[in-house]
Amino acid sequence: MIPVMIWGTIIMRKKYGGKDYFFAVIVTLGCALFILYPAMMDVSPFNKGRESTIWGVSLMFGYLGFDGFTSTFQDKLFKGYDMEIHNQIFYTTVCSCLLSLSGLILQNHLIPAVDFMFHHPDCFSDVLILSSVATASQFFISYTIRTFGALTFATIMTTRQLVSILLSCIWFAHPLSWMQWVGAAIVFGAIYAKSFLRSKPQKTAVASLPHGSSPNPANSS
Repeated sequence: MIPVMIWGTIIMRKKYGGKDYFFAVIVTLGCALFILYPAMMDVSPFNKGRESTIWGVSLMFGYLGFDGFTSTFQDKLFKGYDMEIHNQIFYTTVCSCLLSLSGLILQNHLIPAVDFMFHHPDCFSDVLILSSVATASQFFISYTIRTFGALTFATIMTTRQLVSILLSCIWFAHPLSWMQWVGAAIVFGAIYAKSFLRSKPQKTAVASLPHGSSPNPANSS
């Protein structure tokens, strides 16, 4: 959420209030607690603990920065050019295919990849299912960004990733440390509080109107 807000300020000249930054920091803090403090039984047996390196931290910040830029720039294209969802998905996918093909050719992995597919024809169905689901998800992602904005999409994705980890821990019986429970409570509590505070003034304003009056002056005219 924080990278999206930073890019929104730079690219789209948006101004966020102190409350928005506060909730973004709280959600980020909760996610950090959940990721950085796993249960001792959940640590890999091949090492004594988790290792943090400058290269690893750099990769993480690079991913967050580029990911935040992507959704923010999509939001800018939707609002600046009134672009349709399928148009943006088509051109983005074409560029992704060209970049992937260039990477395979430069690394000499194109022939081995094709050879693998021919030697394992049963994986065609898996590739088809994965590609179909990924394409469908792009429509949902683009619709969310176009309708609600990049920050709302970042909030949804943050919640989705945390829920996925929680479900994975429950499904595979991975233990959760008390710090992870605290982090999850912070994230969901902050998101609920933000939604509650956002909807409360609107309800109060509508309730304060006189009986029989319209909340929109333009409709009464």
